[in-house]
Amino acid sequence: MAAAVGLIVPPLVSVAPILTPLAAIGVVIVLAGAIVTHGRRHEYPNIAVNVVLAVAAAVVIWGRFGPYAF
Repeated sequence: MAAAVGLIVPPLVSVAPILTPLAAIGVVIVLAGAIVTHGRRHEYPNIAVNVVLAVAAAVVIWGRFGPYAF
């Protein structure tokens, strides 16, 4: 819940926009741990969901920190 707030609220209110990519970095780190955990438990459909969400968060990171930040 906190990650969702960190990804959505700063750009909406235009206060401390640097928090959005930092929240996305935290999401990627948490999802990396989830991927490892699901892999050890052989829960392969959950791995696919976590990979998709991690890629979406990585796109946010690239879009905010990248060479053509939006």
